[in-house]
Amino acid sequence: MSKKDKNNKVEDSQVEDQATSTVEGDVETQQEELKSPEEQLQDQLIVEKDKFMRLFAEFENYKKRTTKERIELFKTASQDVVMAMLPILDDFERALSHIEDDKEAEELRKGVLLIYNKLQNTLEQKGLSVIEVRQGDVFNADNHEAVTQIPAPTDDLKGKIIDVIERGYKLGEKVIRFPKVVIGQ
Repeated sequence: MSKKDKNNKVEDSQVEDQATSTVEGDVETQQEELKSPEEQLQDQLIVEKDKFMRLFAEFENYKKRTTKERIELFKTASQDVVMAMLPILDDFERALSHIEDDKEAEELRKGVLLIYNKLQNTLEQKGLSVIEVRQGDVFNADNHEAVTQIPAPTDDLKGKIIDVIERGYKLGEKVIRFPKVVIGQ
């Protein structure tokens, strides 16, 4: 078969495809013309109802999403203030640990403890909670921040938490500061 014959066959098949699609389009047009005006209106009504239902569903999803975002915003609106207060809370804890060593400063310790408890209660009312970490807990990089590694005093503490340097905190369900820990090698 020559190149010219192949080209003619390709052109012929393209002409047939166009004719077929034209005939199919004409058949659909004729079928629509054969439908009564009521049937055409019913078809349009079905199409419009479908569009309406989709739009309504999109709007409902939008309302749910914005409501959820608003609730999250209210829960964490005070995050900046609480984050700024955490170093003060840490300083109180350090002061209390140093004052406990001094037996003569009992009145000072009571005053500092009173202020510390008041600050802690206020922050807890705003949704702050301590992430509990103890010596001997298994280290998990998703939940803890390792500051350093030291040789484990015993074999059972290898890969576990030896000491907690800084407490971790959550505001609502969101972690705002991971606990800083020392782990054993």
